[in-house]
Amino acid sequence: MTDPRAPEGDDYSATVLGSHWFSGPPVAPEVAPDRVEGSVLRFGPGVTAAMPAPFPLVVAAVAAPRRRRFAGLRRYALAAVVLAAVLAYLGWQRFGPAIEVRDVAVTTDPQGPPCGATADVVAVVGTNGRPGTLTYRWVRSDGTRSQELTERVPRGQREARLHLLWTFQGTGNHPARAELQLLSPGQRTAAVDFTYRCSP
Repeated sequence: MTDPRAPEGDDYSATVLGSHWFSGPPVAPEVAPDRVEGSVLRFGPGVTAAMPAPFPLVVAAVAAPRRRRFAGLRRYALAAVVLAAVLAYLGWQRFGPAIEVRDVAVTTDPQGPPCGATADVVAVVGTNGRPGTLTYRWVRSDGTRSQELTERVPRGQREARLHLLWTFQGTGNHPARAELQLLSPGQRTAAVDFTYRCSP
């Protein structure tokens, strides 16, 4: 049977049809799935709403380094605070309140030294425990005095002992007085009286 719509000529064949002759929905080509972080992502027709989109995975991958960076900043901030506290404490120890003298007392053996012996006169200077230097001199009742002397007091030491060695010779009874004159910090004095006795 001859198709009346067919053009005349020997080159026409009814068995060869163009794609525009087909009707109905097109058949989608099969798409191979991709695998990301263990989840199968499907593209094309047939993708259901329950399938997760790739966007949450991308956001999570970007957010993780940011959390690690903030954690590092917090760690450095804590170290900076500790370092500042240590420096403040050391500065206070070095440049804090200076040494202060609380009290001064001078003592020796009340019996006095024996014949031709030396009296050990001791001044006990109480401090506030801060480091510093004491400046002082000794004055004796025989009219002599020492030059200005210094004593270095380390941190934490609350007491300094200053010695005067006074040697006696000859016979008889000689009253004696030894006085400590503290020149700095502050000015204080303290003295002790004793007697040198030596019978002929």
